Amino acid sequence: MRKTFAIFAITATTFAAQFAVAQEAPTAEQTYKEIEATLGIVPTHFKAYPKSAVAGAWAMTKGLEFGEGNTVLEPKVKSLINLAVAAQIPCRYCIWLESKMAKDRGASDEEIAEAVALAGYVRHWSTVLNGLQIDLETFKAEFGGE
Repeated sequence: MRKTFAIFAITATTFAAQFAVAQEAPTAEQTYKEIEATLGIVPTHFKAYPKSAVAGAWAMTKGLEFGEGNTVLEPKVKSLINLAVAAQIPCRYCIWLESKMAKDRGASDEEIAEAVALAGYVRHWSTVLNGLQIDLETFKAEFGGE
């Protein structure tokens, strides 16, 4: 009986927390207004996103990309990381936008080239390590890990 009650209590608490979060989330229309106030437009991909989830998607984007003072990475570094990931996915939309944002945030062509080359470098060695099934524990030991 205790186990059943504990499971019920955990489930009820989780549901109540999710409901409370859902109740506090802005509506899609409120979110679109905030996006437009921040970006000057509401990009098509936000309009196409499910209305039930657009507030969360914007909160993530805003927090990671525009969370000035609340994030630890410099905006230029964020764009270079984003570009490196976009090049590996590959996503032509992201590559275009992140290249533009990196330049707007002060990245040089050389920094952009290095970020993309680093993405290829990591992808190369990941392919080799995984494809040849190099033992992870041996690999860690070789580089001073535990």
